[in-house]
Amino acid sequence: MDSIGIDQFRDRFQHWIDRVIDRHQPLKVTGQSGSDFIVVSAKDWEQTQETLYVLQNSALMKQISASLTTHVTGKGYQPSAREIDEIFGV
Repeated sequence: MDSIGIDQFRDRFQHWIDRVIDRHQPLKVTGQSGSDFIVVSAKDWEQTQETLYVLQNSALMKQISASLTTHVTGKGYQPSAREIDEIFGV
């Protein structure tokens, strides 16, 4: 994560906002009093919140783990050729 001073952020505000949004990388801004804050795009914030929700939900994590196990062992559901065609609109 890049870090800049508050004056540098204020002087080129739009540049830094565009950079955060375009690169999908947060920016740490350090204030003169030593207090810091992070600038992150709304989309990235929402995605992070969704990820945290899944990681904190033990039922969802168990489902993901079980699904991974069946996938790795090849014991998961195998759709028929007709079902695959239907899924892809063929």
